[in-house]
Amino acid sequence: MDSDASTFLEPAARPGDNLRRIRIRLGLSTRRVADLSRRVAEAQGNGEFSISHARLVQIENEESVPSLYKLFTLSSVYGVPVQALLSAFLNLDAAQRLHIAMGLPNTHVASFDSAVPRTIPFPAHLSSTCRGAGTDVFSHLTQAWGEVPVPLLDHLKVPHASYGFIGLADYTMYPLIRPGSVVQLEYCDKVAKPEMYRTEFDRPIYFLQSRTGYLCSWCEMSGGNLFSIPHPLSPCRPQAFAFPSEIDVIGRVTGVALRLEGRQGKKAANDGPLELACVGECERANAG
Repeated sequence: MDSDASTFLEPAARPGDNLRRIRIRLGLSTRRVADLSRRVAEAQGNGEFSISHARLVQIENEESVPSLYKLFTLSSVYGVPVQALLSAFLNLDAAQRLHIAMGLPNTHVASFDSAVPRTIPFPAHLSSTCRGAGTDVFSHLTQAWGEVPVPLLDHLKVPHASYGFIGLADYTMYPLIRPGSVVQLEYCDKVAKPEMYRTEFDRPIYFLQSRTGYLCSWCEMSGGNLFSIPHPLSPCRPQAFAFPSEIDVIGRVTGVALRLEGRQGKKAANDGPLELACVGECERANAG
């Protein structure tokens, strides 16, 4: 349950009991709530937002499940976020777990943030050991997680991060970033000027959106074109795009939940339990 929801709801209580407890704390009867709900329905111009006394009793006794319209009305009357009320009936964190387990073929962006900024939790403490200064240096931590990385990125505590999912058919950055991996993104809309990088881990990786989909790769700018550069061991080829008319930079990769194959070959990516490596961004050595 979200920390936002736990402010209003008892985690161990049943949904109906939570709703009843909130109503009683406000000194409201079920009939008074019914009266107030009609104000919401009038303001919204839709009778679906109205809750009768009998329906509210059924909801609190868990004989009926409220619709989204009814939850909105209860949120308006009780002063409790809709997200919190919804979490009383559904495990909202399960959506991100299920999405990760889908194994979609194409690389894409996903966000599971609620109205209160939060992150997808990492089930590991990241160890940051810098190996350079002034560059994006990754540290490594390997841990067995099972079939999917569930959940991801909580210890990073990045309030406005978004996440990209590397499709199972995307070998652009293979073997550095394997198909099925999840990348954490920090917003940026430009590519850094090229410089000498000591290792492939020092070189910034970007998440791009073209007219046909998403790309995750190294990048360089030249003559008004943006070049998407795959890993040299990848079977993919570099691509050139007119910038910014044909492609946008939507983020820089700052963390990776890597999917490690159990054996060589593409088939292994879908077979059996997987061992995952979590890669976190190291702080710059010269940061203040």
